[in-house]
Amino acid sequence: MAETFAFSSRETTSGLARLGTLTTPHGSIDTPQFMPVGTQATVKSLTPGDLHAAGVQIILANTYHLSLRPGHERIARLGGLHRFMGWDGPILTDSGGFQVFSLAHLARVDDDGITFASHLDGTPQRLTPERAIEIQEALGSDIAMAFDQLVDATLPPAEVGAAMERTHRWAERCLAAHARPEQALFGIVQGGVDADLRRRSVAAVADLPFDGIAIGGLSVGESKSEMAATLGVVAEALGADRRPRYLMGVGTPPDLLAAVTQGIDLFDCVLPTRVARNGQLWTSLGRLNLRNARFLDDPTPPDPECSCEACLNHSRAYLAHLFRAEELLAYRLASVHNVTYTLRLMRQIREALADGSFASLRDAVTAHYRSPEAVR
Repeated sequence: MAETFAFSSRETTSGLARLGTLTTPHGSIDTPQFMPVGTQATVKSLTPGDLHAAGVQIILANTYHLSLRPGHERIARLGGLHRFMGWDGPILTDSGGFQVFSLAHLARVDDDGITFASHLDGTPQRLTPERAIEIQEALGSDIAMAFDQLVDATLPPAEVGAAMERTHRWAERCLAAHARPEQALFGIVQGGVDADLRRRSVAAVADLPFDGIAIGGLSVGESKSEMAATLGVVAEALGADRRPRYLMGVGTPPDLLAAVTQGIDLFDCVLPTRVARNGQLWTSLGRLNLRNARFLDDPTPPDPECSCEACLNHSRAYLAHLFRAEELLAYRLASVHNVTYTLRLMRQIREALADGSFASLRDAVTAHYRSPEAVR
């Protein structure tokens, strides 16, 4: 267990939801909590000051991308990832497993690791459990992730099971390689949407001395009902385990609310900034598509309940103009808003869990985001 990492939590009256605090070398984190994704040592178009203003407490950075460019050795020489990117809060680094999954057509898996071609220049690259830990230790993140093999959840159970067993073997190797006592290390539960495989994976990963438990392999092609059922299986299998639980790659408002009731403490997702760059805002009234012509003459703020820079100073008409003119400011203002909205939602979730009003909040937000047709 990491020497400077701690987690405390208390139960609530809302399903398996809990309220907690994560303590790391770079500060404390209130849970449930969302982590914006800073793939290449930046949350796209946002400064560290923007992130602090939005209420961000922890961000995620990407092992795979940073190892290729600018290189983890260079970042280490320059003082580590926090100093390199000017972010003084906690950082979680993923292990690169998802990126290798997304580049499956360029990768070859064996029991020792994964060989793949760089998406930048095609040069051969190799990731093993030991290498993934070495990179994350060089980056100096507060929380590192074990190296796993992620596969499509809809593959036949035999293929999903083989990847899961390999993930378990790699988890043990990650623990053996991990040498930074101040850096926490989380294991990853796999198994697709097969209930028996998920139970087996929980049993294997929870039996190891990880600082936290992540649930991987979801939001990669399965249905919403399959994801919900799988989270239920994992929550039941984890039982009274008191370590933090991290659902990887999930972050729409309805998904956040649903997963909190299954005891999830941490989330990350690229969606808040990705959809922002496409002109979609997440608001207290649901999705708002700034590319719709109806907003060209709309003088109202993007979200009347939001106090971000975009909502305090600009109108829907102005943002709609910026997107049509392809001005870079459009991407920044929309991203500022969506990150602020998501962090405000997490704060509202914690407040509602504390005062017993979570069900009302969940129902109201879910109604606004019930279907893609909710885009206004």
